[in-house]
Amino acid sequence: MELSPEQWIVNANTAKQLIESDATVLDVRNKITWRLGHLPKARCINWQQFSQKTIPNKGKLLDNSQVLAQLLRHQGISNHQPVIVVGNPSQAFHFGEEGRIVWMLHTLGHSQAAFVDGGQQALVNAGVELEMWGSKPQKAGDFTINRTDHWEIQADQLQSSLANSQNLIILDNREAREYAGATPYGEKRGGHIPRAIHFYFKELLQPNGYLLSCEQINSLLNQLGIEKGSNIITYCTGGIRSAFFVAVLVSLGYNNSKNYTGSMWEWSQAEPSSHPLVN
Repeated sequence: MELSPEQWIVNANTAKQLIESDATVLDVRNKITWRLGHLPKARCINWQQFSQKTIPNKGKLLDNSQVLAQLLRHQGISNHQPVIVVGNPSQAFHFGEEGRIVWMLHTLGHSQAAFVDGGQQALVNAGVELEMWGSKPQKAGDFTINRTDHWEIQADQLQSSLANSQNLIILDNREAREYAGATPYGEKRGGHIPRAIHFYFKELLQPNGYLLSCEQINSLLNQLGIEKGSNIITYCTGGIRSAFFVAVLVSLGYNNSKNYTGSMWEWSQAEPSSHPLVN
């Protein structure tokens, strides 16, 4: 069983089939939660392992492709083996980490990576049994990076787009307080990027952690003037919540969607004259 390149999200039944067919399983929940019950063979990871360590570049992937590839192989990732990512989207401190990992893998050239709608609880509901504490070491993968910029944008490209493109939609996926100027995560300046529309990423989710229906999400997007052919750029603080949003967009056919990974950690550190923010 294989995933299509646009299938960045799967339901629990599809995920269960893929796991039974020996898909690689990545768990983005914290280590303590993972030890209390996780999918068989699931590896506990976090997005920080694959990203730069300090502001303003904290949201960006590691520059060294050789190191990045080695880290991913260590997690058992291979080019032609599906990867299923599970999180806990109903948790209060959920930041869309599973979407970030899926976005990262596709950006690095893996065409069969998807996260589970509803997270681990959805798989439990589908009859998948959990195991406790440790798991047996799995063999290393053979993943080779073939990076694409199709779902990613850099600060200079965003600057140019702001100046030259009218057919551009920028979505700020942070909380309303952040959009209005709050700086809870170490941003140097507050506010939002000019022309950005506020769309908090959790507005895509039901209280139980499952995504809204495709029809509901399309309706919300259409109300903002966003169509399948729109050029969309998402951002947040460090490209995590916005990567989740891009994963949802791509799965719904909004294929001109890019994540600005530098996001506010990078933008707010730059000169206000070249990187303006508004409240």
